[in-house]
Amino acid sequence: MASAETGGDKYRSFMDGEGEKNTVWRHGVPPNFDVVNKLFEEERTKEWAEGSVEEKVQRLLKTWEMEMFHKLRPEDQKSVHSQGFTSSTNGMKPLTRKEWTAIGGYNAFLATKLPLEHRIYDPDTETFDSGMETFLTAFPRGFAIEVLDVYCTGPPRVAFKFRHWGYMEGPFKGHPPHGQRVELFGVCIFHVDEEMKVEKAEYFYERGNFLASFLSTPAAAASASGCPVMRGN
Repeated sequence: MASAETGGDKYRSFMDGEGEKNTVWRHGVPPNFDVVNKLFEEERTKEWAEGSVEEKVQRLLKTWEMEMFHKLRPEDQKSVHSQGFTSSTNGMKPLTRKEWTAIGGYNAFLATKLPLEHRIYDPDTETFDSGMETFLTAFPRGFAIEVLDVYCTGPPRVAFKFRHWGYMEGPFKGHPPHGQRVELFGVCIFHVDEEMKVEKAEYFYERGNFLASFLSTPAAAASASGCPVMRGN
């Protein structure tokens, strides 16, 4: 389960070594996760033993995310199935690998059906690069992720609860930084093959509270959110 060649990062596989000598990286070199790893280590709520089911699933998640964001060619993405990959958020239309790569992970993750006038962040008008820049600016220390629980380990499915968090220490779409932690909790289902390569990713989380947290302190945003299901898209 994404365990080979941990190399240059403690929590992600397939970043260096012989198997990556011909990899085409988005920015020319492998990404450096030292800053976000520090945040992860300081504030994770679970510390899974190496080799445990939870640690393996967390490594798969972080590796999949790294490869989808940073490796340009499908053949270099060793945690992703070579054919027919799709990803969806909150039950919306699944995106193909080509579609996901074209718009970027943040825009895919924040897909919405809300009317334009109600969108705090509009993924339909953002590019891969502008989405990355928006969140890297808002989260200078990165956007850490951890696995909180594992419900099934696959194949054919790996299902788990996750937590994503960062500190809004930079502006977000004209809104000044408030310096507080912004976080979300969700459930993900990875459909995997016998080699534990991801064929389909399904994410479910409450979108409204997450984005509202950029406009005011997270506690205030949560108290004003109302029904999470109705506000999630």
